[in-house]
Amino acid sequence: MPAMRSTRPLNRAAGTAPRVLTLAGQRSMPDAMLVYKVFRAGEFAAFEASGSSRGAPVDLADGYIHMSTAEQAPETLAKHFAGETGLYVLAVETDHLGDALRWEPSRGGALFPHLYRELRAEDVTWTAPIPFYNGQHILPAGPQ
Repeated sequence: MPAMRSTRPLNRAAGTAPRVLTLAGQRSMPDAMLVYKVFRAGEFAAFEASGSSRGAPVDLADGYIHMSTAEQAPETLAKHFAGETGLYVLAVETDHLGDALRWEPSRGGALFPHLYRELRAEDVTWTAPIPFYNGQHILPAGPQ
C-alpha cells in the first residue's frame, strides 16, 4: 500500500481566501478542507491491507462513504460509535476527491460530505487512532 501522506499546507497564494462552493441555495462549503472517515479496527486493517475501501457496512448499504467535517465528527462519534474503542480516523483533503464528493443534507439538515467512490490510500492525508478517555472519544488534530 502507498505510504500515507503527512499533513501539509495547501498551495494557495498568501493572503488569498479559499474558493467557496455554493450548493443550490444551501450554505457554502470551501473546496479545500479536511474531512474525516472513522473506521473500526477491522475496517482500518482491511483498508491498510488493500489500499482502498468502499466503507463500513452502513456505507455499503447507502451506496456512498459517510464522512464528517471537524465540526461534525464529535457528534458522529457520539451517535454512531458510542463506547467503542479501537477506532481510527482518516483525514482527507476534499480537493483530492473531485466530483465524487458531494455535500448533502443529513442530520438536522446540515450538509455532510459523502464520497461516491472507493476511498483510496492516496486520498488520505493522515491517519491516527482515536483515543477514548473517560467515556469520550478525543478526535486527534493530526497524525499521532
